Amino acid sequence: MLFANGLIGLREGLEAALVVSILIAFLVKTGRRYALKWVWVGVATALALSVAAGAIITFSAAGMTFEQQEAFGGTMSIIAVAFVTGMIFWMRRAAKTIAAELRGKMDEALKIGPLAIVLVSLLSVGREGLETAVFFYSSVQAAGGGTTEPLLGFLSGILVAVVIAALLYQGAIRFDLGKFFTVTGVLLVFVAAGVLSYGIHDLQEAAILPGLNTLAFDISDTLPEDSWYGALLKGFFNYSQRTSVLQAIAWVGYVVVVLSLFLIRPRRRAAVAN
Repeated sequence: MLFANGLIGLREGLEAALVVSILIAFLVKTGRRYALKWVWVGVATALALSVAAGAIITFSAAGMTFEQQEAFGGTMSIIAVAFVTGMIFWMRRAAKTIAAELRGKMDEALKIGPLAIVLVSLLSVGREGLETAVFFYSSVQAAGGGTTEPLLGFLSGILVAVVIAALLYQGAIRFDLGKFFTVTGVLLVFVAAGVLSYGIHDLQEAAILPGLNTLAFDISDTLPEDSWYGALLKGFFNYSQRTSVLQAIAWVGYVVVVLSLFLIRPRRRAAVAN
């Protein structure tokens, strides 16, 4: 799960860091440095709320029965998939206009006062924080609990994102963010498909969905999860050595539909525009 969590941390962290750098650059270039402290108050509040959301989600499941925990975990996994899917398409659509939109919102907030500046910063960063909190819980559940691997993955991804954003802000590096978000978007489709499959398995164990023992395949002898290659597949694709038919259908269906919408539709639009 280290790679998958690192990828999520990188995407979410870079989106949040880019938002903050856009707001800071706007204030600095327009000679409004006095408002920077309110931006940081909003960012700090967003981070605190994200941590609080993660803690609430985690502790809410602590006192549940096994069936309730499986139902809760499965539901959170599906919510995490919805968040990640929305993130993939939102960043592709908003990449070209996000800077102008943020500058416009901050310009309006400056006319209103400090509270509005804090609110713009909080809302701009808070979405990524909430998504990360939900996905982090799902990753911990998928990893079986009792491991620091999901946390290490998220933190390493966020750290790399902050470094990249700082270098971009200072002009030390240049690269095509559009291509970066396209490549990471494709990888995240497979990560999200694995989380969806795991969530369905949880709901099957909670007896909410049928077919727990109706298996598409059982290759525990050929490709066990505790082997290095099985662990590698589990870490990226959330591979399960015993996969039900419903899980397999959901995984394949999600990948085919989402990848088609993500890769094929933009090309068609470009062809029509030309």
